[in-house]
Amino acid sequence: MMEEQEALDLAADWADISQGLRKDLGHQLHSQWIKPIQLGTFCKETGTLDMFLPTEFSANWVADRFLDRLSLAWKIARPDVRHVRISVMPSRRALTGLRLGREDGVRRPANDRAMLSQPGDALGMGAAELGGLGANGLGMASIGLDPSLTFTTFVSGAANVLAANAAQRMAATETPQFAPLYLKAATGQGKTHLLHAIGHAYLAAHPRARIFYCSAERFMVEFVQALRQNQTIEFKARLRGFDLLLVDDIQFIIGKASAQEELLYTIDALLAEGKRLVFAADRAPQALDGVEQRLLSRLSMGLVADIQPADIELRRSILEHRLQRFSPTNVPADVIEFLARTINRNVRELVGGLNKLIAYAQLTGQAVSLQLAEEQLTDILSANRRRITIDEIQRTVCQFYRVDRTEMSSKRRARAVVRPRQVAMYLAKVLTPRSYPEIGRKFGGRDHSTVIHAVRLIEDLRTRDADMDGDVRSLLRQLES
Repeated sequence: MMEEQEALDLAADWADISQGLRKDLGHQLHSQWIKPIQLGTFCKETGTLDMFLPTEFSANWVADRFLDRLSLAWKIARPDVRHVRISVMPSRRALTGLRLGREDGVRRPANDRAMLSQPGDALGMGAAELGGLGANGLGMASIGLDPSLTFTTFVSGAANVLAANAAQRMAATETPQFAPLYLKAATGQGKTHLLHAIGHAYLAAHPRARIFYCSAERFMVEFVQALRQNQTIEFKARLRGFDLLLVDDIQFIIGKASAQEELLYTIDALLAEGKRLVFAADRAPQALDGVEQRLLSRLSMGLVADIQPADIELRRSILEHRLQRFSPTNVPADVIEFLARTINRNVRELVGGLNKLIAYAQLTGQAVSLQLAEEQLTDILSANRRRITIDEIQRTVCQFYRVDRTEMSSKRRARAVVRPRQVAMYLAKVLTPRSYPEIGRKFGGRDHSTVIHAVRLIEDLRTRDADMDGDVRSLLRQLES
């Protein structure tokens, strides 16, 4: 019982420490490096706490950059923790890769990760290698690519049209005019989706092609493993035999100059043979940290296609496209509009919010409604909401309609003044959590019934008057940008 309680206490303390680091480091760094940490044992005699990560690379990276911070946090939470030791998960020390070929001639589903190599296979990579019949007539494995991530399921708009078109061109039969293709986008905006889509489309257009997909971190881990096992020749030969190379999260190709140099030579060798390369990262090549200048030059020598955050129109389109998968579940238009306006950080959260809402409705038998969305998606909504104030709304509306700010609180009833005031009330209700009485007080102490009338009037006008709907859309873009 004492040991169980000790483990529970450690887990509770780690949860608090992890949450604090998330606030300090930000969601991306925390998710990539801190969240995968697992607690080990705590030796009371030496005051040493073991913490484990899945790979040697990630363990070394976290130890180099966060060990002091972790040690301090633990000493504050538990003074008896005097030392923190970060290492690889014991069961992961002997890494096994993924086999590059199949001897049974069977192609597996794109998400089948069951084929493990024998220990010592070079270029296991924990990645995807797929293609048609090789020179020896054996069917190659088709693993790692998500079958749902295709060009058909990718919704394009103004924010991502360049990247989407460039990705389709990279997968086409014709030789692309640019190489390599570098997809730049923040987390959850669709760059990984396009990588998978390129793989699927290229294989469809080139059935005999050999395609390779992996993350940059995994590339580095497996290269180091090949070095230690004296299998670098096999590593290079197999890596350079692919027709299409897809590397995700290239921002993590840090440190290890030898791994960067090998990637550099691989890029040169594949390009010289007319092969195709696609990289994805959350920043531009010039902004990558700890990457050799020659490699930066290769990454940026083709086309750098930027994926911007999805605008309101694209978010609506994504939700409507996603809804086709949930037929016949009915999702009212006002719920779609609400989700599209409020979940604006990234597409992954947007789709996740819709999935959660529909799943809850189906499992509980409730109808999807605006109230249900607000109740069940509080965490996602609060993380996405930018604090727009009524004062900001009034200022923006007055500038848009060119009326004096004092008219928002005045008693004047001229149409040129009343309509902007009503629009501002409507936007205050849509964009802020304020109640009708609170909004009324910000508009010269008006009664809540006046605000309700204004909100309903503008809602009705938007359905009948294209100019009014255009004005409101323009104001919403200004306020949400």
